Amino acid sequence: MGGFIGAVLRYLIGLIPVKETMVFPVKTFCINIIGCLLIGLITVLASRNPEINPKWILFLKAGICGGFTTFSTFALETTDLIKGGHMGIAFLYAILSATIGVAVIFGIDIVAGKQ
Repeated sequence: MGGFIGAVLRYLIGLIPVKETMVFPVKTFCINIIGCLLIGLITVLASRNPEINPKWILFLKAGICGGFTTFSTFALETTDLIKGGHMGIAFLYAILSATIGVAVIFGIDIVAGKQ
């Protein structure tokens, strides 16, 4: 059920129009960064509220966030960029996705005082 909810949310974001001339896969990038933000917040909230049922945490993290984010699409789009001769954009996309994704979760930990 959680995966379904996450996938529907991802689909709805996919309907948002972007410039057709844009090569950078902005939708997938935003989806994955939002997913990192959500999973970071859920983790912090769960650690501060041990009374929350672990099944709900799993539903939110693995279900909704897992269904929402999309590593396979990220990998496919990066491959397509390389095959299309957009090596620089592919490199930028891969580096920004990994760096910002980790930084968002690390930043949430710092702000929450978990460091």
